[in-house]
Amino acid sequence: MIYQSSQDWMQDSAKKVLLFGMSGLGKTYLSNMLRDEAGWFHYSVDYRIGTRYMGEYIADNLKRAAMDVPLLRELLLSDSIHILSNISFENLAPLSTYLGKPGDPALGGVKFDEYCLRQRQHQEAEKAALLDTERFIHRARDLYGYNNFVCDSGGSICEVVDPANPDDPILKVLSRNLLLVWIEGTDAHRDALIARFDRAPKPMYYQPDFLLRVWHDHLAEQNLAEDRVNPDAFLRYGFARLLDHRRPRYRAMADWGITVTADEVASVRSAADFDALIATALDRKTT
Repeated sequence: MIYQSSQDWMQDSAKKVLLFGMSGLGKTYLSNMLRDEAGWFHYSVDYRIGTRYMGEYIADNLKRAAMDVPLLRELLLSDSIHILSNISFENLAPLSTYLGKPGDPALGGVKFDEYCLRQRQHQEAEKAALLDTERFIHRARDLYGYNNFVCDSGGSICEVVDPANPDDPILKVLSRNLLLVWIEGTDAHRDALIARFDRAPKPMYYQPDFLLRVWHDHLAEQNLAEDRVNPDAFLRYGFARLLDHRRPRYRAMADWGITVTADEVASVRSAADFDALIATALDRKTT
């Protein structure tokens, strides 16, 4: 770890952290607070994925839909209009919409083969965006004058690294440059995340073997053909299993850094509170 004690952390004038854990437990809350109130540089992995690595896929998907509308088709072919996504830190809908949901096209689903292709694109994009973190640390300091840096990682970071491998290329780069901080939730947080997801299922990234296993289990249990799957029903079916699949992977990643709880994060109201939380977690780790 780049910090061996709470004293190291508190005395550093150029703090660098990467927050990871399931979406909805406070990564983006902390990142926004540090950026807006304390002047930290905020590097969002999902934003980088959606703009740098998947922006063309997203735009082409929008253009493909527009080509089915005669008026828009004519304007596109004559270069009279441009179609771009308006992705932002606060609105990642263009990325999630492109990932889509597998199942019946009549219900807004994507054919499973196409869905798997988009999953692979996201996997490669996420790896690249995570490896870009080191360059953005230097860019933030040298170009913009930021010393403190927070990386807001996506919930699927645990799917693209192997924490059991001491030579994992992504974790080696990240741990060399930042303090990795796992935001750990309780069973109650898990249940709340499931309830929220049930109300509004959203596209997710899945580790390929896990996706195939859950997909085929769903088809078998419901006795469905691929093109008859209700996309939202499949996402709801798999979400609790996804949380349980990721939790041990996050825990293994925490060996590369420190752990804070979601309840502790919920009590953070300022950069000073955040500093104190990290110091406490470092003391727990080193005693």
